[in-house]
Amino acid sequence: MALEVMAKAATPIPLDVSFRVEPGELLALVGHSGSGKTTLLRTVAGLWRPDMARVAVGGTPWLDTAARIDLPTYRRRVGIVFQNYALFPHMTAEQNVMAAMDRTDRAEALRILELVNLHGLANRKPAQLSGGQQQRVAVARALARRPQALLLDEPFSAVDRATREKLHGEIVALRAHLKMPIVLVTHDMNEAQLLADRMVVIETGKVVCEGTAAEVMADPDALRAMGIREAAVMLPAMIVSHDHDGLTRLDAATGPLFLPSIEGAPGTRVRVRIMAHEVILARGRPEGLSAQNILPGKVVRIVPGAGPGVIVHVGIGDDEILARITRRAADQLRLQPGDQVHAIVKSLSVARDHVARARV
Repeated sequence: MALEVMAKAATPIPLDVSFRVEPGELLALVGHSGSGKTTLLRTVAGLWRPDMARVAVGGTPWLDTAARIDLPTYRRRVGIVFQNYALFPHMTAEQNVMAAMDRTDRAEALRILELVNLHGLANRKPAQLSGGQQQRVAVARALARRPQALLLDEPFSAVDRATREKLHGEIVALRAHLKMPIVLVTHDMNEAQLLADRMVVIETGKVVCEGTAAEVMADPDALRAMGIREAAVMLPAMIVSHDHDGLTRLDAATGPLFLPSIEGAPGTRVRVRIMAHEVILARGRPEGLSAQNILPGKVVRIVPGAGPGVIVHVGIGDDEILARITRRAADQLRLQPGDQVHAIVKSLSVARDHVARARV
């Protein structure tokens, strides 16, 4: 059942947003602090009521100000994972999960804990768990409500980078078992691109752009709202081998791609986030460079920025890579759509947490 959201308000911040999330789809609400992301999540959960709003799942309204419908939170089949997890400190992991159930079912609680990789930790209290483990309990508790919609409010912000990287992979794997619409609130574009099917970019309470990661990255207004340094693409690839010098070889659309060692057996399909400001363009194939990744492609379009830079979209097989270069460089290279170029990417410019397993 799809989740439909429309919300308008004058305070505490101006808000005029609407979106729809399909069953099994993960939609990321992206924007800077104060843009209205968490306010929208609170509206869906029944924790805040805008001046005008409609929230419905499968056509059944949870909130409809025009029809004077406003179900309390406990009557909305919604699972929520808060930024600080909000676990009951005096309860074990198992008890935290059972507390969210309509009817106590220990076997089901243990099954859900297994689903989020917490085997053998059911009897531990939050203080005995790491930050990543607490986050998994929070997800398990949200799923225990058998929700019709799952809301994730900056769920990875309280853990360190290594833990966050692992949790991203677990969420990708968990999604194979989830059929409800999922809304993720985040200010982290890397997180949004790794996890989301679609994004809604919000600025000062209004939608700037909505679409897939590729569509958002092709929108100049969205790039300005997010910050031009966030421009990046997700390039699909497959792990081929782990070499003795610490690099992993992947096969991408136009040939080999070498990155710092990443987890995964040969044959594993992944997606690699490549930042536009880390890409250099050359007319011909360069020689004598330390960079290991030289990807041939064709200029698709050139999008000027507000400052001295441009974003060059380069077609790589059926995919695209972005290069953020200066106008001067684009002029010196005399770049035009249709031109053959080579995109150069340093192996060490791709962080480990910019690689994720492909969604099944």
